[in-house]
Amino acid sequence: MVATGGETLAPVSQQRMFGMRGWARKYEFRLFVTDVIVVALVMVGAHAARFGWDPFVGVAGAASPAYWQVTVAVAALWILALGWTRSRDALVLGHGLQEFQRVLAASWHTFTAVAIVGFLTQWQVSRGYLLFAIPLGTVALAVYRAAWRAWMHAQRDRGELLAHVIVVGPMLTSQQMIRRIRRSRRAGYSVIGACLPEGHRFVDADMQDVPVLGAVSDAAEVAKRENAEYVLLSGTDAMSLRESRQLGWELEGTEVGLIVAPAMVDVAGPRVSMSPVEGLPLLHVDIPRFDGGKYYLKQAADRMTAFLLLLLGSVPMLVVAVLIKTTSHGPVFFRQERVGRDYEPFAMLKFRSMYVDAGERLDELRERQRAEGNEVLFKMKDDPRVTTVGKLLRRFSIDEVPQLLNVLRGDMSIVGPRPPLQSEVDLWDDPRVARRQLVKPGITGLWQVSGRSDLNWDESVRLDLYYTENWSLAGDLIIVLRTVGAVLFGRGAY
Repeated sequence: MVATGGETLAPVSQQRMFGMRGWARKYEFRLFVTDVIVVALVMVGAHAARFGWDPFVGVAGAASPAYWQVTVAVAALWILALGWTRSRDALVLGHGLQEFQRVLAASWHTFTAVAIVGFLTQWQVSRGYLLFAIPLGTVALAVYRAAWRAWMHAQRDRGELLAHVIVVGPMLTSQQMIRRIRRSRRAGYSVIGACLPEGHRFVDADMQDVPVLGAVSDAAEVAKRENAEYVLLSGTDAMSLRESRQLGWELEGTEVGLIVAPAMVDVAGPRVSMSPVEGLPLLHVDIPRFDGGKYYLKQAADRMTAFLLLLLGSVPMLVVAVLIKTTSHGPVFFRQERVGRDYEPFAMLKFRSMYVDAGERLDELRERQRAEGNEVLFKMKDDPRVTTVGKLLRRFSIDEVPQLLNVLRGDMSIVGPRPPLQSEVDLWDDPRVARRQLVKPGITGLWQVSGRSDLNWDESVRLDLYYTENWSLAGDLIIVLRTVGAVLFGRGAY
C-alpha cells in the first residue's frame, strides 16, 4: 500500500480492534496493570518520603486512620478515577490530547475527593504527603503513557493495532478523507474500502488500490459483509438526513461503529459547542479572534520562557559558538529577513550551519533538486552547503536556539506557524495562505512535530492554518513536549 506522499506503508494486520480477542481489550488491560503498578509505587514512595517505613503512623484528628490505610484508599480511588474518566478508552489511545487530559482529570478528581473527605472528617492529612504523591504520580502516569503511546505508534507503523474502516459518502470528500487517514496511520484507522454514489468510481492514481464495495445506500450491508469495525460517513451530500439516521439504525446490534466527519473541517473542540433543535444536533463554531487577553497572556508566557531558557542555555550556546567559529570561516550567527505577523519583516537569528557562499549556490541547487511535491519551499537532503558542525546542529534543531532572542524582542513566539521568507510570500497564489500571518511565527509548531522538512507545501499550509485558528496555551504546551521528542530523534530534519 502506498500513502499519498509516496511513502510505502506496511501491510495492515487482520487483527480486529474489538471483541474478546481484539487488540483494544488487551491494550486496555495492560494499561490497567501498569496504572496499578505506577500508582502503587508512587503512593508507597510518598509514604516513605514523608513518614519513613513505619506504616502505622496515624493521621492527625479524632478517630483518624493510619497512613497505610490512607495510602491504600488514595491509590484505589486514583485507579477508579482513571477508569471513570475513561483514560484507558481505546478510542483516545495513541493520538490527540484526550488521553493525557483524562489522566490529569483523574488526578485532580482524586485530590479533590481526598480534600473533601479531610474537610468533612477534620482529618489533617499531611499536605507534604499529598503534594508529593499527586503531582509526582501525575507526571509518572503521563511519562509511562507516553512510552506506551510510542510503542503503539511503532506497532501502527507496522500495520498493527488498527481499526478497519469503510468510508461512505461523495467521491471527492471520500478521497480527501482517505488521504488524511493514510497520512495519519498513527490515528489508528485503516481504510479497507469505500461506498460511493451509484455510478461513481475513484479515478485518481493514488486511489486505485481502494476498492469500491458498493453504493452509499448499501453501506450497512457492506460493512457487515466485509467485517468492518467502523463506517465513516465522509459527507452527507449523497444522503438525506433521514438516510443518515437510517444508516445508524441499520448498524445497531452489528458491532460496527459509526463515525461522522463534520462538514466544516480543521475546527478544534474549544471553538465548537452543540445545541439540539428537534433532536438535530447543531454545531456552533466560534469565529476565530486574533487579539485579546489570551494573546497578551501568550506573549508574557513566551518572553518569560525565552528568558529562562536563554539563562539556562547560555553555557551550551557558548560552546556551540566556539565550535562554529573554529571549524569554518564566517560569523557565528546567521541573520535572515523573515516575514512576521501582519507581514512585518524582522531579522531572524540562527546559529550558522552553512558555508558563507551558500546563498550564491542556491539557484544552482534549486534547479537541480526541489522537495517532492513542494512548489514554494526549498528543502534538500544532503545539502552540500551545510557544514559538518551544521549537520549536527540541524539534526537536533540546535541552530534554531538563537530565535529565543527573537521571542524576547517580540518578533516571534515559542509556538506558531513557520516564519516564511519574502521570496516565498511572493509566490503565494492562494488567498488562504495569508491567514497564517495573523499570528506571530514560532520557533516550533504543528509543522515541526508533524514531519518538519518531510512535509509537502500543502500539508504545511494546512497545519499552519489549523494552528492559527485553533491555538491554545494547553495546546502550545503539548506541541513543545512533542517537539522535544521530534528533536531528540531527529525526525524529518535536514
